Amino acid sequence: MRFRPLGGSGALVTEFCLGTMTFGTETDEQEAHRVLDEFVDAGGNFIDTADVYSDGASEEIIGSWLARRGRTDDLVIATKVRFSMGDNPNQQGLSARWIKHEVENSLRRLRLDHVDLYQAHCWDPLTPLEETLAAFDDLVHAGKVRYVGASNFMGWQLQRAALLTRMHGWPRIVTLQPQYNLLAREIEWELVPVCLEEGIGLLPWSPLGGGWLSGKYRPDERPTGATRLGDDPNRGVEAYDKRNTERTWRILGEVERIARDRGSGMTFAHVALNWLRRRPAMTSVILGVRNLAQLRENLGALEWELTDEEVRALDEVSDPGSPYPKAFIDEASERRRAALNG
Repeated sequence: MRFRPLGGSGALVTEFCLGTMTFGTETDEQEAHRVLDEFVDAGGNFIDTADVYSDGASEEIIGSWLARRGRTDDLVIATKVRFSMGDNPNQQGLSARWIKHEVENSLRRLRLDHVDLYQAHCWDPLTPLEETLAAFDDLVHAGKVRYVGASNFMGWQLQRAALLTRMHGWPRIVTLQPQYNLLAREIEWELVPVCLEEGIGLLPWSPLGGGWLSGKYRPDERPTGATRLGDDPNRGVEAYDKRNTERTWRILGEVERIARDRGSGMTFAHVALNWLRRRPAMTSVILGVRNLAQLRENLGALEWELTDEEVRALDEVSDPGSPYPKAFIDEASERRRAALNG
């Protein structure tokens, strides 16, 4: 597995990151430990979790695995803070009070004295951004956190965070964790340009669109059985009724064509993951798996590389278009560039 810089930092992480949202609910501790062992044996060094995953159980499972393993210096461990961890209204958000309290809980569950990457899990409209970033600065200076990142921010929010850290000399935002895949490319309108401008690395979640890009689903056939949408067809951003569109099936048709033409074991997932890991500003693709079989399937993508022609075909079929003002600006920019040639 190849290494890439962790955004604008000097730390190196593998091009695939193990996401652990299912640990403690859909994945029991024994299976989770097997998944962690296999990921590291395959060369992976980057593990992502969050305090809210299974109400802290994900962090606890990783902590028990780390204690059994007996070393952490070869791993990069990331976690997140923001969502509710109790009935008290102060047990959530990005206030300095909650961040400094909850980082201690995460460290206790993980059985660590520091985490490598601490991320704001989502924008908090009730807390001044300056308060959040200053709290992160305190954690870095206290040695509890090495780097800081964001997740689920809009373009202007991420740009403002980058400017504030530069203005105050606070630790820079090194990564952004957004939803990003062939079916969900909206971050390319504003967030990707901010990341490229500010040296922020992408850590996309849901790279297979909640199973859509693994070829599990079919038009006019609501999912059943042991799949994410089989358990709950209305689950989150990948809900069947939201994704069951003509554009989705066009994209899946092209993914299927490429996988079929390649043959020799290339799957839908291999195509989708290979497309994503070549995108601009990419640091590491988060593999969210429920079991060892899914991990092995996803890691198989490392054996393949898409051709430039295949990438262009996927770009074209999945192009989400451009809303105003991006489309207006792009058109005006093309006319402006054309003036260079007379």
